[in-house]
Amino acid sequence: MSTSGRFDFVDPGPLIDGELELVLDQKADGDPARKLVPAYGFKMILRGRVDEIGRITLRVGNAERLLYVGQIGYQVAPGHRGHQYAARACRLLLPLARHHGLNPLWITCNPENVASRRTCELLGAELVEIVALPEDVDMHRRGERYKCRYRLSL
Repeated sequence: MSTSGRFDFVDPGPLIDGELELVLDQKADGDPARKLVPAYGFKMILRGRVDEIGRITLRVGNAERLLYVGQIGYQVAPGHRGHQYAARACRLLLPLARHHGLNPLWITCNPENVASRRTCELLGAELVEIVALPEDVDMHRRGERYKCRYRLSL
C-alpha cells in the first residue's frame, strides 16, 4: 500500500518463457466492501502473435474470499491446452508474488479439473484440503460445490 491508501502496483517487466509471453492488461484496485483484493491481469500470448491464448490473474492479499478463488487464477483456450502454458505462466508470476510478500501462494481449482490439478502439481504445490463452497459465494450459485486448495511455498 502507498501512503495514500491505494495499492502500489509495480511494473513486472518482461514475462517470457520461450514462446509464451504474459502481457499486463489489467490492474484492479481492491474493494474491501466487496471483499476484493488488488489484482494484476495478464493475457497469455505466443510471442510474435497478438491473439490471446489464455489469461492469468495474480490477486494480492489474503481476504477470506481467496480461500475459494485463490491468489492465482488461470485459463487456457481449448485449442492451446496440453502445452503446460498455465504452469509456465504461474512460474513467470512467482517473482511478482514474492515482491508483494505472498508466501505461501494459494491456488484453487475444482476437484474434477484434472488439468488444473496437474498444473498445481507441476508447480510443486501441495494439496492441503478440499473445501465446500459456502452458499453465499458466487461460484456456489453457478453450481460449483467444492474447491481444492493448493499451497505453494515461495
